[in-house]
Amino acid sequence: MGDLLLTLLLLSLLTENPWCAPIKVKNGQARCRTPRGEYYKNVMGTRCNIHCNKGYEMQGHPEVLCMSSKRWSGNYACREIRCPKLTLPANGGVKCSDGSYFNSRCQFFCSPGYQMKGEQSVTCMSNKAWTGKHTSCVDVEPPTIKCPSVKEKTAEPETLTARVYWETPEGRDTADGILTDVTLKGMPPGSYFPEGDHRIQYTVFDRAGNKGTCKFAVKVRVRRCGRLHPPENGYMKCSSDGDNYGATCSFACMGGFELQGSTARVCQYGLTWAGTEPSCAPMNINVAVRSAAALLDQFYEKRRLLIVSAPSAANHNYRFQMGILQQAQCGVDMRHITIIELVGVYPAQIGRIRHRLIPPGLSLQLRLLLQISHTSYTMVLIDKHGMDKERYAFPVTASEIFTLIDTFPLRKEEMKVQEEAGQSCN
Repeated sequence: MGDLLLTLLLLSLLTENPWCAPIKVKNGQARCRTPRGEYYKNVMGTRCNIHCNKGYEMQGHPEVLCMSSKRWSGNYACREIRCPKLTLPANGGVKCSDGSYFNSRCQFFCSPGYQMKGEQSVTCMSNKAWTGKHTSCVDVEPPTIKCPSVKEKTAEPETLTARVYWETPEGRDTADGILTDVTLKGMPPGSYFPEGDHRIQYTVFDRAGNKGTCKFAVKVRVRRCGRLHPPENGYMKCSSDGDNYGATCSFACMGGFELQGSTARVCQYGLTWAGTEPSCAPMNINVAVRSAAALLDQFYEKRRLLIVSAPSAANHNYRFQMGILQQAQCGVDMRHITIIELVGVYPAQIGRIRHRLIPPGLSLQLRLLLQISHTSYTMVLIDKHGMDKERYAFPVTASEIFTLIDTFPLRKEEMKVQEEAGQSCN
């Protein structure tokens, strides 16, 4: 009976005067027991185990003892779990719901012009690690570059090209704005472009190696009147390209023919040819003139004359020379030579230009004017300006005559035109 009363007295004292301060665990719980199994949490000898809530970790001693000094044997606290600070991606950033603490969800974002590579969001876990892998912001957008619109231009008169200008385009980058120099594929601005369509391309790269390109066309047009053709028995020489605006085509006739119509025609802006269409008609020689001078004037600046004179048609030199000239008729025509024959002695004298007969009196005037003897064989070469260039007392080869004529200044220009026209003797 006495022991029971003692125990009740002791319990009463302990209840009224606790030994240690009550345990309070913020964000956690304490599980305590006394040495004899009582459930008091603050009597001497009480041992408490500290447990933290989810998301918190122990700081200090996980087990404490209420000592005779009326103090607990150690400090304790439940601190919120925290993950390492996130590294911000270059050219981007991050926004978190609760900083780096447990269960905080962080969203990554990239600056304009960059694209995210990796996790878009991560969460702080209880093991102090973030979910997901490294996130980065990469530049995948190509730079922009804008070319000018199509450039069209018409060539100037007598030209086949046009000078075309434009401003060199500049590139723009949506990311860091650092670009390489703009490179050009094609002819640069200010160039002379030939007729047709030309493709121009500009290219620029950003620091990440992304490429931006733009293209446009340069169109050069040549106003053309359509091709002309040389007249039959004649030839044509054209400047520039032959039928473009401003081009001039000149016409001439082969030996024995005269030009009728325009000697030259020009391609006009309205795409029509000025002048009239030329033609080459057989040369009409008037032998019914009153004087030798009037006869020769018909050949001025048109024909060269080779006058062959002999006392009779039986003259050996005459017959031999005419045979040589007949065999070289192509070369004679190419050099614009008209042959005049004076055969016999007045009044039985016969003059002839091809098949056209010259009256005896006019034939005599020719001999007198040119001082040609009627008693011996003579051949006289006269140029297109009426100049007496050479006299022959004996027959000569056609090549000798042609070689001499080909040295004349006017003949050199004729040869050039004939070569361009493709005229030659086979």
